[in-house]
Amino acid sequence: WLDAVDSTLDELHTRAATGAGDGTWLVAAEQRRGRGSRGRTWHSPRGGLWLSVLRRSEGTIGGLELLSLRAGLAVARVLDGLPPIVPVMLKWPNDLMVRNRKVGGLLAEARWQGDRLQWVAIGLGINVSNAIPAELAGRAASLNEFCSETTVEALAEPIARALAAVDLDTPRLGPEELSELRARDWLLDRGISSPLAGTGAGIDDQGRLVVRDEGGRLLRIAIGDVVQA
Repeated sequence: WLDAVDSTLDELHTRAATGAGDGTWLVAAEQRRGRGSRGRTWHSPRGGLWLSVLRRSEGTIGGLELLSLRAGLAVARVLDGLPPIVPVMLKWPNDLMVRNRKVGGLLAEARWQGDRLQWVAIGLGINVSNAIPAELAGRAASLNEFCSETTVEALAEPIARALAAVDLDTPRLGPEELSELRARDWLLDRGISSPLAGTGAGIDDQGRLVVRDEGGRLLRIAIGDVVQA
């Protein structure tokens, strides 16, 4: 448990380099330079859950490309324990949604030595009781809007333990995972304008977003930012 840091991900990478073990987790009260995907700034004031979990594996790491989706499922299951918040939806590839507003996001960062994976740090930011900037209020929310009793202290350890148990090795999503993803797929049947125009049609076993274009063809997106139409 830390006070103010630049980034829990950076702090965890530093500790991993000096031998921190699989499952080590850090929570900061505030991040001065929190970041999201593609280098975006992540607003991280006091009152939010700013958490990073270290993962190491002696296995094949065949599931590395699926880590954000599996981590999203793990976090959603914990949040489902807060009855007023159900259901927690996932916006491919790494956003947590409640009632059509973003409450959190995930970012996984790997460190390599040559072609050998040394570790992965999973960063998670969840708005719990922190204020949402006015310009984001229509698209983002804090959990306390739906469940006023929720606290960072109550959520941190259950979520950290869930992320510490996420499968790193299996290279394909299994039937149960695909079924759960479909039930939580926020983009399913929604219009998408970018990176491909069409309608969300699910997630395949490689973790790719499936989009149905105007001609009915099923196209797949492996990486990118999705813009809703």
